[in-house]
Amino acid sequence: VQLQASGGGLVQAGGSLRLSCAASGRRFNGGYMGWFRQPPGKEREFVAAIRWSGGNSYYTNSVRGRFTISRDNAKTTLYLNMNDLKPEDTAEYYCASGERIIMSAMRDPRAYDYWGQGTQVTVSS
Repeated sequence: VQLQASGGGLVQAGGSLRLSCAASGRRFNGGYMGWFRQPPGKEREFVAAIRWSGGNSYYTNSVRGRFTISRDNAKTTLYLNMNDLKPEDTAEYYCASGERIIMSAMRDPRAYDYWGQGTQVTVSS
């Protein structure tokens, strides 16, 4: 499975960006796909996840209400719509997937099997 993330860039505070993560290889049958981010000098942290069957979505508190995770109907592309961006959202953003993830583990990056390359999001004040 290959994941290809794109859509990062430089934006002013209050602006918006849409990240995409295209999946190729075999089709997913379950589990979760998620977005994580790694700010400069910090550890990778959970941003959002979506359950592959059912589409239930989950967010870290700092982005809830501003970010929306979604997937296309063909279930081959994952999105992260980011609105009202803040300087503290600046980070390298990664998409990830794992078919064997259970709900209690979906915020843990160690639970994910496949990772895309990062895409940089920089928010200026």
